[in-house]
Amino acid sequence: MPATADLFFYLFAFMTLFCGVMVVVNPFSRNPVTSAVFLVLTILSMSGLFILLHAFFLAAVQVIVYAGAVIVLFLFVIMLLDLKEEERRKIKVVSASIGSLAVLAIAGLFVKSIHETRTASLPLPFVEGTVSKLGAELFTRFLLPFEIVSILLLVAMIGVILLSKKDLK
Repeated sequence: MPATADLFFYLFAFMTLFCGVMVVVNPFSRNPVTSAVFLVLTILSMSGLFILLHAFFLAAVQVIVYAGAVIVLFLFVIMLLDLKEEERRKIKVVSASIGSLAVLAIAGLFVKSIHETRTASLPLPFVEGTVSKLGAELFTRFLLPFEIVSILLLVAMIGVILLSKKDLK
């Protein structure tokens, strides 16, 4: 009988894969808000995987930053653009067959690489980081990239607002 950690791993892994596929495929509704909700579920199940790895900080950041801030930004953009439900498109047979062939080739390479990999007993890595050290590094050595990302997000938000602004005549 597998341990409870194994059961939780399989549960979270299945939820991550299922919800990730549902973000793209989504047979329930063509509304982009439904895809955003499945993205939230994907992110939450990934944070469950981080908790199983005892990476509690990454799990918290995953929930706070991605499930909180980024999804709110996505929903803000979706609502601001007033996107309607998409019409179902016809699937082109040639494109679908080439895409399926590419997916099968990648899956074959993946299975072959796993099959040829030999397991080795490696010592457990020594964890040296704390949240205070991470914060000190982020705001000293990596301050410029951090600020560049924040400016890019601000410019993207302003661009969406300007593009979705309706002409008042």
